[in-house]
Amino acid sequence: MAAMTYDLYIGDRTFSSWSLRGWLMLEKFGLPFRTHLVGLYSGTMAADLAPLHPARLVPALRTPEGDIVGETMAMAETLAERHPEAGLWPDASAHRARARWLCAEMASGFGALREACPMQLQHVNQGFEPSDAVISDLDRLEDIWASAREVSGASTGWLMGEYCLADVFYAPVAARIIGYDLPVSQESRAYCMTVIQDPAFQSWRAEGLKKTYDPFPYAMGLPTGDWPA
Repeated sequence: MAAMTYDLYIGDRTFSSWSLRGWLMLEKFGLPFRTHLVGLYSGTMAADLAPLHPARLVPALRTPEGDIVGETMAMAETLAERHPEAGLWPDASAHRARARWLCAEMASGFGALREACPMQLQHVNQGFEPSDAVISDLDRLEDIWASAREVSGASTGWLMGEYCLADVFYAPVAARIIGYDLPVSQESRAYCMTVIQDPAFQSWRAEGLKKTYDPFPYAMGLPTGDWPA
């Protein structure tokens, strides 16, 4: 088994949204891997990633054969190609096409939401006031999540019925909605709760909380509440 193990290089779990995506696509689909923590906040990131050239961001993946894969879309397609039996993409072609669309839009869009609400998994910021641009991003999320359910027929739970890469890619967005108490519909909030209550997500968050920060990155100067149980 060791010979078939992937090596995944990630940033700090509490904050690195893209690292969360990389980890979930291995963890949730039962692919064997080792995790290596890169010094995202300690100043050693460039040195830590030097052996993975030309990768310069986390996450980065080394295949069992030694090939380096950067960027989560490339990682997702590589793993799906190498492990068709694992079910990273939905089986039905219409579902698969919609899941790919969702992932691609997540990878390239929602800039206002990302900038205003950096992922943090420690607490809930209370009283955050989203800008019009963030509201626009949230409206788009509502639209495409609802459209995904129209395609899949799943009224609750995972977007395409069964867990797939679309849920991997939107996990950090769900965490942002919860972590900043952002205004979304009851249906969208229920989906976000499904995401953050998933055992894999909870395991990721618990590991991240073992590390403390002073000062805390991305402090908003707002009152904070407990993360949902």
